[in-house]
Amino acid sequence: MHRRDFLMQGSRALTLAALPLPLSIAARAQAQPPRVGLIGTGWYGKADLLRLVQVAPIDVVSICDVDSQMLSNAASLIASRQVSKKVPRTYRDYREMLKERDLDLVLVATPDHWHALPMIEAVKSGAHVYVQKPVSVDIVEAQAMLAAARTYNRVVQVGTQRRSTPHLARARDRVIREGRLGTIGLVEIYCYYHMRTREHPPDSTPPASLDYEMWTGPAPMRPYNALVHPRSWRAFTEYGNGIVGDMCIHMLDMVRWMLDLGMPQRVGSTGGILIDKASKANISDTQTATFAFGSLPVIWTHRTYGAPPDPKYPWGATIYGDKGTLKASVMGYDFTPTGAGGTPIHEDVTYELEQFPEDRTEKDLEKHVAPAIRAHMQDFLRAVESGTRPVADIEQGYISTAACILANLSMQVGRSLQWDHAAGQIVGDDQANRLLRREYRAPWLHPEVGSV
Repeated sequence: MHRRDFLMQGSRALTLAALPLPLSIAARAQAQPPRVGLIGTGWYGKADLLRLVQVAPIDVVSICDVDSQMLSNAASLIASRQVSKKVPRTYRDYREMLKERDLDLVLVATPDHWHALPMIEAVKSGAHVYVQKPVSVDIVEAQAMLAAARTYNRVVQVGTQRRSTPHLARARDRVIREGRLGTIGLVEIYCYYHMRTREHPPDSTPPASLDYEMWTGPAPMRPYNALVHPRSWRAFTEYGNGIVGDMCIHMLDMVRWMLDLGMPQRVGSTGGILIDKASKANISDTQTATFAFGSLPVIWTHRTYGAPPDPKYPWGATIYGDKGTLKASVMGYDFTPTGAGGTPIHEDVTYELEQFPEDRTEKDLEKHVAPAIRAHMQDFLRAVESGTRPVADIEQGYISTAACILANLSMQVGRSLQWDHAAGQIVGDDQANRLLRREYRAPWLHPEVGSV
């Protein structure tokens, strides 16, 4: 199947239904729980898997990581949390794990530069996949991932769990779908967290527990630095797409879901390292991007210094209509009507600490996000059971990821980019089109739409 055949398929927007799992899943799971594997046992790998453990009877069969210490610690933790108390098999190489072909579900929670190859191999092995966002670090990777999901007829849910955040679903239904905003003319999305590292540690020898060659994989080889592993790899463009790829994708995807938007037709972005030039990080500390959805502009801003315009909303979205304004974030939402005739609406995030007391003590868990991950996992399981598309289907993940990558490419080449979604190409810009596919480090081979 060719790229155009996949990209001409229309997007399908599905609404999260906060319902219990179908009885058939629960009944079948009593006899044979879904067999689950995890690739990437770090921060969000454990957060995702342990939320899945909370909502469904599963059997965590195997886990994989290139850090032997992290892998061992995760195996012990998982054994303590799953009902069977079984210690999962451990692997250093995801290919060896998937070669067993004994997994029903695979979670991919590696650094971003390692999303595409494991996800594609997992669907080839017969598994349904939950892959973290952004789906890829270049656009051709994302196109190949979409092609693989469709070719092998597997459900692929992307970890853009704003689509499953209960209070955000209610904001969409109570404010947007009831027409309280009126005609929407502008959307602002933003992040003002001071999240770009300011450190400049010297390069060093990798820890003995880390296979740094495998960790680097298809990415360019850099000297090892303590900022890279664990978690701080987001400071480097070799492994991800900076704050746009990490934080903008959540808010852009949330707005697309709330407003039923497809792919932006044009993306323009400016910015760079304008303030903090001493850090070893090479991602931007200041950036603005405009995503043009027809006549509706969605404008992203991030800066890693100074104060947010609204301290209550340091990371979120503001949707402006002629009848009111909606501010939404992971922590809650506020609707403010225009004039004196309407009724303001406010709601805070709901924690579920009584129902899931282990959330209270789980290390590094974002407690306010846990309910959204649980709902996202339930939606994933419902899609597997019913054979339908999940709320954050890989096609939606491709669209949101590609839009964010285009923003970074626009900043890189210094001009706005017009996107032909059916062709999967930038219109009339050979230089920019060459950037849709990054070079892989040997011996790794870049996935292509026609070869998955």
